[in-house]
Amino acid sequence: MVGFLRGRRARGKRLRGRITAVLLALLAIQLGSLVAPAYACGCGALLPGDQRQVVVGREVSAVRWDGAQEQIVMRLTVGGDAERAAWIMPVPHRATVGLGDPELFDQLAAATAPAHRTRHHFWPQDGDWPLTAGGDTTGPPPPGAGPASGVGVIGRERLGPFDVARLTATDPADLDDWLRANDFTLPGSLETALQPYVDRRWEYVAIRLTPESTGTALRGELEPLHLTFAADTLVYPMRLSRLAATPQSLGLYVLAAHRMEPASRIGGERPRVTFAGPLGRTTGPLAALAKSTPFLTAVAQDFPHPSEISGDHELRRTATDAAYRQVIYEDRLLALAGIPVWLLTVVGGLAVANTVAVVLGIRWGRARRVTLPRPRHASRFRPAPATAEGPESGPGATAPPAPPVPPRPPSLRRTPPRPARPPVPAPPVPPSPGTRPVAAPAPVPPKPPVPPRTPPMPSARPTPATPATAPTPPAPRGAPSVSFAPPAAPPAPNG
Repeated sequence: MVGFLRGRRARGKRLRGRITAVLLALLAIQLGSLVAPAYACGCGALLPGDQRQVVVGREVSAVRWDGAQEQIVMRLTVGGDAERAAWIMPVPHRATVGLGDPELFDQLAAATAPAHRTRHHFWPQDGDWPLTAGGDTTGPPPPGAGPASGVGVIGRERLGPFDVARLTATDPADLDDWLRANDFTLPGSLETALQPYVDRRWEYVAIRLTPESTGTALRGELEPLHLTFAADTLVYPMRLSRLAATPQSLGLYVLAAHRMEPASRIGGERPRVTFAGPLGRTTGPLAALAKSTPFLTAVAQDFPHPSEISGDHELRRTATDAAYRQVIYEDRLLALAGIPVWLLTVVGGLAVANTVAVVLGIRWGRARRVTLPRPRHASRFRPAPATAEGPESGPGATAPPAPPVPPRPPSLRRTPPRPARPPVPAPPVPPSPGTRPVAAPAPVPPKPPVPPRTPPMPSARPTPATPATAPTPPAPRGAPSVSFAPPAAPPAPNG
């Protein structure tokens, strides 16, 4: 028994040690994710200046393409605690960079707003009774370090909170040296991600995020940036987004002469078209951007695993310019005077079922009820008439005799009796061996039939009527009973 208890205690200690080790490992992983920087951007790469975190939770871009020139107006929504961050975006040709108008995205959101409709449902759903049931800081001005040998600086300018440098590079390693010399923190995987753009001789737009107030984290929506460059095809850079450590969300407003759509998923979920149709009469920055490109297409796409992004978005014309607007349904529970209809239906159904069951039970009980049989003599019983109580009445008095029933007159027509059948003689029984033969008795001749009696002829002389006799009064109590028979009528003469 002592050994069993010791073994049980030892197993308990080992189990507690394992649980503690697992909890410590999970805590270390969580702390590491908070300390490690997150590189996230829907169209480029955000590079924090130190080991703090900066995350792009949402990027919305308006892209205009007229067949020869492409314009991208981009607005980022960032969050984190980094005080210095930079953003790098490849472009196929030399680009010009400027600030965009924030009102443009308000106009685009209003033009592509989904239609809201209300639809009712009968049965309760989730939420109905009873089922109720991704910052931004100011850093010092960029030092004027000279570019590396393989990097060319086309231009550098200050645009609001952005310090913009337009670069060319023939070697990712030279671009890495230039970024480090200008106080950019470059992840080791970015050199490999930039190699396809270096091979195709693309240029780069490097932007440093420098908020106006010092010591303020980069948070919220940044001012839009407006990039313009030549493009034979409509392309939106996305390859560098594979460096992001968190899921990405992309929204594109495409202005062109026709309806456009992405050629492939490039490693994300299926692109969703939320709006497609020609623009009406517009004003402000949207009218200036949509000049000669009247068709607007809104595309949304999610990237739950950014590491699977395989390339850039190339958009192409669809077969038809079919118009489309997203419809958002607001589901409401069908109710009558504030009471759910399904509840009224259930209660009413139960009440009707209960009523039907009660009615059927009553009918079944009546059909099964046992009725007492009526006595047979009840219909023939006739109570005696009540008489005045006299000296001869009382408990011991006898009831008067009932009047005699006259005999039924004989019928004048009689049916002659049937003649008797002669008896059938039994077959003789052969004598048994060893017995004395016995003489058979002589047969008895049948009796002759008796002729029927002739009924007497009625007499022509009338029969005198028998005088009616008065009922004999009952004898007094104690007197001897004497009965007198009436004299018999003389027989009628025959002839």
